[in-house]
Amino acid sequence: SKEVATAIRGAIILAKLSIVPVRRGYWGNKIGKPHTVPCKVTGRCGSVLVRLIPAPRGTGIVSAPVPKKLLMMAGIDDCYTSARGCTATLGNFAKATFD
Repeated sequence: SKEVATAIRGAIILAKLSIVPVRRGYWGNKIGKPHTVPCKVTGRCGSVLVRLIPAPRGTGIVSAPVPKKLLMMAGIDDCYTSARGCTATLGNFAKATFD
């Protein structure tokens, strides 16, 4: 039981060190909290190319399930996405969204 507690403590430290800040912005007027990506951004991994496009407030995340989960965890409320390549490769799809 002593080793499990040490492993959990180490995992928590590693998780805190690997936090990545996510810039958020506005679409249109700057009322309220930032809710979307600040500008059009592109990420690529393997053959997969993902483009994130700012969206108006209330749109939601218009995307496939994989990037949708990542963007929700990042705190982005509204975003359009466009994906090219072999998006069936879920690892590359997730890495391209993260990129």
